[in-house]
Amino acid sequence: MLRLPFRRLRPLSAASGRSFSGLPPPLPAAQVRSTFLDFFRDKHGHLLVPSSPVRPRGDPSLLFVNAGMNQFKPIFLGTADPRSEMASYHRVVNSQKCVRAGGKHNDLEDVGRDGYHHTFFEMLGNWSFGDYFKVGGALYCTWSRPTGEGGASVCNCVMSGGDPRHLAGPGDNFWEMGDTGPCGPCTEIHYDHVGGRDARTLVNMDSPDVVEIWNLVFIQYNREVDQSLRLLPRFSVDTGMGLERLTGVLQGRRSNYDTDLFTPLLHAIQQRSGAGPYAGRTGTADEGQVDLAYRVVADHIRTLSVCIADGVHPGMSGAELVLRRILRRAVRFCIEVLKAPQGALASLVPTVTYMLVKYISHNASELGESGRRTGCSLVRGFCFWFWFWSEWSGTNCPVCVSASVAWSLHRDLGFPLDLVDLMLAERGVQVDRQELDRLIAENQVVSEQQAGVSSRLMLDVLSLAALQRVGVPHTDDSLKYAYRLEDGRYVFPACHATVLALFDGQALVPEVREGQSCGVILDRTCFYSEQGGQSHDRGYFTCSCLQVSSVSQDVLFPVEAVHRAGGYVVHQVTAVDSLKTGDQIQLHLDQAHRMSCMVKHTATHILNFALRKVLGSAVSQRGSHVSADRLRFDCSIKGSLSSSQLQQVERCVNDIISANQIVHSQEVPLQTARTIRGLRTVDEVSPDSPPCPVSAGVSRPCPGGLTAGVSQLCLRCAYIFSHLLQTGAIKDLVIVSEKQLVKGISRIIAVTGRDAVRVSNVNDITGGGVTDLSELLICCVLPLQDSPALAASDWAVALCQHLGGSAGGSALVAQGTGSSSDITEALRWAEDFACQKTQR
Repeated sequence: MLRLPFRRLRPLSAASGRSFSGLPPPLPAAQVRSTFLDFFRDKHGHLLVPSSPVRPRGDPSLLFVNAGMNQFKPIFLGTADPRSEMASYHRVVNSQKCVRAGGKHNDLEDVGRDGYHHTFFEMLGNWSFGDYFKVGGALYCTWSRPTGEGGASVCNCVMSGGDPRHLAGPGDNFWEMGDTGPCGPCTEIHYDHVGGRDARTLVNMDSPDVVEIWNLVFIQYNREVDQSLRLLPRFSVDTGMGLERLTGVLQGRRSNYDTDLFTPLLHAIQQRSGAGPYAGRTGTADEGQVDLAYRVVADHIRTLSVCIADGVHPGMSGAELVLRRILRRAVRFCIEVLKAPQGALASLVPTVTYMLVKYISHNASELGESGRRTGCSLVRGFCFWFWFWSEWSGTNCPVCVSASVAWSLHRDLGFPLDLVDLMLAERGVQVDRQELDRLIAENQVVSEQQAGVSSRLMLDVLSLAALQRVGVPHTDDSLKYAYRLEDGRYVFPACHATVLALFDGQALVPEVREGQSCGVILDRTCFYSEQGGQSHDRGYFTCSCLQVSSVSQDVLFPVEAVHRAGGYVVHQVTAVDSLKTGDQIQLHLDQAHRMSCMVKHTATHILNFALRKVLGSAVSQRGSHVSADRLRFDCSIKGSLSSSQLQQVERCVNDIISANQIVHSQEVPLQTARTIRGLRTVDEVSPDSPPCPVSAGVSRPCPGGLTAGVSQLCLRCAYIFSHLLQTGAIKDLVIVSEKQLVKGISRIIAVTGRDAVRVSNVNDITGGGVTDLSELLICCVLPLQDSPALAASDWAVALCQHLGGSAGGSALVAQGTGSSSDITEALRWAEDFACQKTQR
C-alpha cells in the first residue's frame, strides 16, 4: 500500500497570478508536467510511456485520441498480444496529447465561451493494471499530488463520489469506455478558485470558479450488451488530469488562457491582428466577442498544429472533416472578428512549435495554404450569408431559419454548424433544430451505408479471461510463417488442428448447431488475421462428422473472417453442421489469395522505399491497405507527382523486382527495432504488437548494423511474415492512380503481376499513363428493382465506348475500362446519358 503524507500549503490568490512575499513564484507549465511525471516514475515505480499520436492506432471507434487511456485499451480489453511490450505494463505514467472535437467527447462548441475548455489539451495520468487499487494506492498518490509540492490547497479541493477513503459505487459517479466494455466508479477532484466555502453544490454545474482537475476511475466491471455489469477478472486504475487546468490552479489563474501555456500565443495573435490586447472578458462583458475570438484562435491553432504534425490533415470525411471545420472556425474569427490579414493564422505556427516543441514539427506552409483556401471559401460563404440575410430580414421574419439554409452552408461551403448557430445568434434568431437534426441523421445513415460497416464476433475481456481460466493456450500460428520456395513455386504447409473453444458472441459454449455464427479457437492455425491494413486469409476447414448411416463424411466450414485478440486467433464461421470442442479439423488455405496479398505487401514496402529515393527522405507513410487485387499507399508529399516522377518511382520498384532480391524479415522487440539503422516509421508501431524489420537485397537487419537497400518496418504482428521470400514474384508494378487527398497527402493505387501488364498494355494503346483509378475501371450498378429503365450493361458499354474502351455485365451490375484526362467530364457524360434513357 502506498501511504503518502498530506501536505497543506497556503492557497494562491485566485484573482492574481503574482506570488506573495515569502512564497515561490508559480511553477511554469513545463515544470508542472515534469514534476508530475517524475513523481510517479521516481517515487512510485511507474513506467514513463510516450504520448501516442492523436490519430488513433487501429481504433475505428475514435476520430481522435481523446483520453490518456486510449492507447491502453488493448490492456483493459485483454487483447494485447502477450509477446508485446504492452502486455508487461503494470504501473504507467504519461502525458497524452488529446483532441476533443467530434464524437462522444466534443468540446468544440464550448471553446472560447469560458476559460477552461479546449479542443487540444494534454492529459496527465497514472495507471495501474492489476496492481494497486482504490485506497491501496491511487487516492493516496493523487491526494498528495495536488496538495503537495505543486502549491494548491487541500481546503480548496472538492471530491465528488464521496470521501477519498470511501469511494463511490455505481449509484454515484460512474465512467464507461463506451456502450459496452470495461467501466467502473470514479471520483472527481474539483478545485474551487474562490475557497473558504462549501462548493459541493457547484460541482459539474458549469461554474467558472469550480472546475474539475482530476478524474480517478476504478475499472472493475464490464458493461454487457444487455447493460448488466459483471466483475472483471482483475481491477485497474485509470486517472486523468488536464495539464492546462492544473497549471491554472498552480499559477493562481481562474482562466487557463492566463497561464504561460497561452499568454505568448495570445500576444502573437494581437501583434498580427487589428484588435486591441486580450482582456480575458467573457459573456456580455466581451463586447464584439473579441476576447472569445482570441481564445478560439489560440486553442484552434494548437489543435491544427498538433494534428497536422501527427498526420491528420483537413479533409472531407471523418477526423479530417472535423479538422477542416476547426480550421474554418479559426479563419472566420481571425478574419471577421480580429481583422487579421490573410496568412495570419499560419504565421502563428512557429510560436506554437516553440511552446509545444516535443509534439510538433514545422508545418506553417501547409497550414498557410489550407488557411488561404479556407479564407476564400469563407468569403464565398459570407457573401451567400449576407445576401440571404438581406433578403430574409426585409420580410416579417420568424424566429427560426430554415434548416435547409444552415445545411447548405455546412454541406456545400464547409461552414461548421456551430458557426452557423453563432452567426444566427448574433442576429437574435435560431435554426429549426428539429429539422436540422433530421438532415444530420439522414446524412449519417447514408454515410454508414457507404462505409459498409460490418460486425464481427470479437472476444471481450471476460471471454478472454474465461479462456485463460480454463487453461486454453494461446493459438500457435507459426505455420503461417512456414511457406517455402521449391522449384520457383511457393509451398504452403498442411495444417491439422483441434477445436479448443467456441464463442457464440456472448460466452464460450461447448457446441454450436447448424446456422449459428461463432468464433472458433484452435490449438494451431496456418491462417493470419486482419490487422494493420492487410486483408485476412481466406479458405475453409473440414471436419469429419458421423452421418445417420454411421458413415463419416467431411463437412466444409467456410472461414468468413480471421481476427486476433489477446494471443488467440479467432476464425469466424457460420456452422453448416454441428461443431464441438475437441473436434479434429483440417485447414485449407486459399493459396492464390494469400500469394496475391504477399505480393502486394512486399510491393508496398518497395514502393515506400522508391518514393523516398526519388522524392527525398521527407516522404513519410501516412497509411496503407493491402488486398489481393491492389495496394493503396498514403504518404506525405508536397504536391501531386509529375508523370516523370511517377515513371522514376515505377522504374526504381521494377529494378528491385527484376533483381529478384532476397527478402529478410524478423520479429524483434520494439526497443531493439529502434536501434536498427535505416528503419522507417518506427514511431508508428503500436506497443501492443511486436514489430518486424523487413529488408530486401541486404543481409538480415540487426541492431547496430548498417543496413542499406529496402529497410522498413512491418507495423503489425498479424502479417509479419506475409512477405515474399524473393522480390521476383511481384513480376511488375504499375501505378494506376495518384491524387492528393488533401494538401500534402497523396494516395497512390498500384497493381502488380498480370493486372500490371494489362494496365501497361492500355497505356501503350492510349499513349499515356492512367492518372485516376476511375479511368481504369468503370463500374455501373443499378438498384434492385422489378421498372429498370436502363440496364447497367447498356450504361457501361455506352460510357466505355465513349472513353475508347469496352465493357460488359448484367442488367444490374456491369464494368469495363476506358481512358480520359477529365474524370469530371466523363461522369457528367454518364449522368446525361442515364437521364436521357430513363426519361423515355
